[in-house]
Amino acid sequence: MIQDVVAWVLLAAVAAYACAGGTDYGAGFWDLFAGGAERGRRPRWLIDHAMEPVWETNNVWLIFVLVFMWTGFPVLFQTVFTAMWLPLALAAVGLVLRGAGFALRKPMTRLSRRRIYGAAFAVSSLLVPFFLGAVVGGLATGRVTPGTKASADAWSNGTSVLAGLLTVAATAFLGAVFLTADARRFDAPDLVRYFRLRAWCSLAALAVLAVAGLAVTRHDARYVHDGLTGGAGLAVVLAAVVCAVATAALLYRTATGWARITAVAGVALVVIAWGLAQRPYLIPTSLTVDQAAGAPTTLRWLLLVTVIAIVLVGPPLVLLYRLDTSGALQPLAENDLRSTSANRDPGPDR
Repeated sequence: MIQDVVAWVLLAAVAAYACAGGTDYGAGFWDLFAGGAERGRRPRWLIDHAMEPVWETNNVWLIFVLVFMWTGFPVLFQTVFTAMWLPLALAAVGLVLRGAGFALRKPMTRLSRRRIYGAAFAVSSLLVPFFLGAVVGGLATGRVTPGTKASADAWSNGTSVLAGLLTVAATAFLGAVFLTADARRFDAPDLVRYFRLRAWCSLAALAVLAVAGLAVTRHDARYVHDGLTGGAGLAVVLAAVVCAVATAALLYRTATGWARITAVAGVALVVIAWGLAQRPYLIPTSLTVDQAAGAPTTLRWLLLVTVIAIVLVGPPLVLLYRLDTSGALQPLAENDLRSTSANRDPGPDR
């Protein structure tokens, strides 16, 4: 049915944002814990250079998710943004502060202002994924149903907190893996070791949180728990575990190119497993895909627009990511600009 196809596209967009946006959030996470000005100078230098070409582009996936929610599943959109308006508003404020902080901290000449903008970027990189994960966790518990009014219990329960922490740990893992690859590309062996260790530590934290999640969701989100521990959901979770172990091994061998692929695959598979565990519900166990779907005509037009967007926007995005990971988008240094200026032919009026 067409609503099922739209639901799968929505899930794919969520997975894409979890991986692309999650990598950026993870870089900000490590910026926050890089240490003081002198100790954190090298890691922050790498974070700036790695993020600069693509950090704005990754939010395209978030816009895609929101458009699909309010157009394809208006009941879902209304329910989520009514019951969870506070954490979503905090996440939105964090997105703005994060973007402003990253864009403005580098050109600032005064150290005090640079620290303020840098702190806004780093702290928001932790809070935004936490609140988004808390919303997903709250929906899984079944505390939110169509018509539910906003309450703190909807997103501050055990499952929500655990889902928020898992989201932060996943972004830290992705960020560390990609920064390890960037450090190798910049020929910085000290930073390769630095971020590789942090990738392993964040992976260990993910494993601990996942085990804790089994105990918490068993009583607080039983429907999703059962979906993740049996059937197709369990198979996808096991595939994600294999990808995680492969990433750790590839980082040990410094095969950072393949490590990025397996890390992204692991996080994407977890998102897909969560979606499979909720079937046929968008909000367990009160709102199914059929109940939340918009009019069939709207869904058909939405799929058509999606195909057009994939054709028009997909290739440029792939090219952008490819150029970025291959190191072809590095900004000109001051010496490059001076050299360009010196070699420029003088105009006729000089």
